[in-house]
Amino acid sequence: MVQQVTRGIKISVITNYEGSFYKNYKIQYAFEYTITIENQSKDSVQLNARHWEILDALNNIEVVSGEGVIGKKPVLKPGESHTYTSGCLLTSPFGAMQGHYSMINYTTTRKFKVIIPTFKLSAPFAIN
Repeated sequence: MVQQVTRGIKISVITNYEGSFYKNYKIQYAFEYTITIENQSKDSVQLNARHWEILDALNNIEVVSGEGVIGKKPVLKPGESHTYTSGCLLTSPFGAMQGHYSMINYTTTRKFKVIIPTFKLSAPFAIN
């Protein structure tokens, strides 16, 4: 598990290799990640957007940005958490992801970024 706290928001990530398949004559490696966002601050916050940088073994970078996470923009009161599971495809059996969430503090009405720590994606057979 990888964890990081930014401005009182704790991000925890667990990953899992799901398998491989062929798509358009290329092998694809499927990975799942589960993220828990925990509000350890004294203010209510809302997650509005996400930004990802997905790297494969050759350091090719795919950038993915969008509103919310899996169709939701969760509001977290102090002490609350939100957990979701998503996934990505790589063209190699290992890589990494990193990024940030754009959030708003309801008390101050200020927008801020919460760092998603870099986490590795690796198929068990590819580990040295």
